[in-house]
Amino acid sequence: MGPEMRNYPVLRGAEDGPYACPCCGYVTLDERGGFEICPVCFWEDDGQDDPDADVVLGGPNGRLSLTQARRNFLTSGACEEAMRDHVRPSLPEEQPPV
Repeated sequence: MGPEMRNYPVLRGAEDGPYACPCCGYVTLDERGGFEICPVCFWEDDGQDDPDADVVLGGPNGRLSLTQARRNFLTSGACEEAMRDHVRPSLPEEQPPV
């Protein structure tokens, strides 16, 4: 289903992008904090990261903290069970950095 639950801080790929999604860890984002929706887990990247992962910020991810979204991804394959129909499998080139 995906990587084990880990913290995925802002990680840059080659040439300052793409970036790893802070929820699922797959490298799917063109920028960080740009409100882009990850196609693998459906997390909307509002810039939340490990230092405040347990905080519910509201905004685009509603009542979800990043920590809860990560747990949900591990169990259901999406940041929220209701979003499972909106996600797709990761591509080989999107694998999390090691």
